[in-house]
Amino acid sequence: MYPQQPQQPAPLPPNPTDYLNQISQNVSATPALRPTPKLFLLVGAALVILVIIAVVIVNIVVGAQKEPLQRLSARLTTTQTVAETSQENLKSSQLRSLNSNLRVYLTNTQRSINTPLVAKGIDIKKIPESVTKKESGSAMSAVLEDARLNNVFDRTYAREMAYHLANTLTLMRQIRQSAGEESLKEFLDDAIVNLEPTQASFANFDAAK
Repeated sequence: MYPQQPQQPAPLPPNPTDYLNQISQNVSATPALRPTPKLFLLVGAALVILVIIAVVIVNIVVGAQKEPLQRLSARLTTTQTVAETSQENLKSSQLRSLNSNLRVYLTNTQRSINTPLVAKGIDIKKIPESVTKKESGSAMSAVLEDARLNNVFDRTYAREMAYHLANTLTLMRQIRQSAGEESLKEFLDDAIVNLEPTQASFANFDAAK
């Protein structure tokens, strides 16, 4: 029989404290994320891009809010020019009187619109060309010139002006729906009430009478 071999003692289970210390040493050996000039440049570039995007969005929103009022201002100016240049071509005394009243209305309305324009930060002398071009009234002027040459100016002017003023009233009502400033609401309420009878008179004008 072989002599009994001494039994080796069973290995002790790892100490939890030692295990945690080993993990901590491994983690601490990993290089930490340290601020570097390159990192600062990346963060700075990202911030600049975010600021630019925010500015662009704000400008788009503000521009969209201003455009309807800019269009109205430009349209009133165009309408007054058309009314003044057309006065001498009108033959009907009724239409001449009606057009004179329109000219007075436009003069007063353009003076009154200054307050809401300033409140919205709009400079009437700096309205974008895209707006003034759209509201130039060139198409209407061409129609009226053709009517003058064909001796049908009165009825054509009454029809064109009635249509033009109807569109202006629609624009005023659209702006009124989203108006926030009290000065703008008051201006539009007065402008609409005072323009409606004039627009109706142009629409009901009968050159045969």
